[in-house]
Amino acid sequence: MTGEKKLGIIVLNWNGLELLKKFLPIAVHYSISSESDLIVADNGSTDGSMDWVEENYPEVIRFRLDKNYGFAEGYNRVISHFKYPYTILLNSDVEVTPGWWEPLLKFIENNSDVGAVQPKIKSYHNREYFEYAGAAGGYLDRFGYPYCRGRLFDRVEKDEGQYDGEAIDVCWASGAALTVRTDLYLRLGGLDPLFFAHMEEIDLCCRMLSAGYRVCALADSEVFHVGGGSLHAGNPKKTYLNFRNNLLLLYKNLPKKGRNRKLIIRRLVDTLAFLMYLVKFDFRNAGAILNAHKDFRKMRKNYLGKENNHPVDFPGSQRCIIIDRYLLNKKK
Repeated sequence: MTGEKKLGIIVLNWNGLELLKKFLPIAVHYSISSESDLIVADNGSTDGSMDWVEENYPEVIRFRLDKNYGFAEGYNRVISHFKYPYTILLNSDVEVTPGWWEPLLKFIENNSDVGAVQPKIKSYHNREYFEYAGAAGGYLDRFGYPYCRGRLFDRVEKDEGQYDGEAIDVCWASGAALTVRTDLYLRLGGLDPLFFAHMEEIDLCCRMLSAGYRVCALADSEVFHVGGGSLHAGNPKKTYLNFRNNLLLLYKNLPKKGRNRKLIIRRLVDTLAFLMYLVKFDFRNAGAILNAHKDFRKMRKNYLGKENNHPVDFPGSQRCIIIDRYLLNKKK
């Protein structure tokens, strides 16, 4: 099915009735236009959320999946069904603002070498500050740890206009409000369903860079993100997914030459995080890291023979954020 409009804004829902009640009315008001549709796609919810959407917002397009496919495969199925020229993946816990999607569409439409772009993402609960998951655009450091313009590990910056101005190239754009060129998204296989959730957008952006496309952050658009809508920080399941998927995306996207050496170093560095949890007597999160590494060893077999033959210097990879944060005490 091909959308008649240029842009499909897709909210993927799973038992998120309360989030939809809070944020969908704003999204409806600021997102539906002659150029854009708003779609709520459901991942097999059982809380009556889709019935509520149908009853209260009939102008929203509804699409039901038969079960919970996770963030990655859920979006893949919906995007491949509608095939709008451009798609925005919008989290259900994001508050949009007037005209938020227009600069994003205009930018990606006018720059044929851009595969993905994100807006400025700020905290819903602390609105003067950036939001942890994406902020003003993301990078990977030399060991593959993600950080952002506006966030270094747990330190999140106040937005004082320091990242305003022209669009800038980054390594990854946040999946909280991710605009993609749909044909490229589908050609690259979309989000990796084996990730299930967390860091799948970073993996996708790395593949876009390897395919010769740019990934950008645009400050002309701004949204507010609650964050932790499905799994809160400190949840062992989230720790597991973050550590496992981070290793998987490095295995997939680093060039084969030198990859194993970098992964060995990275896994040794992860041991510090494991020890930190042990010192805090947080045995559940310590165990989550061990399980993440164990499952990484099993899952990497799925990518044998699919090595990255187009090495890319990922933006931001010159830094080591562990040294910056914990030895140099940098805050930005």
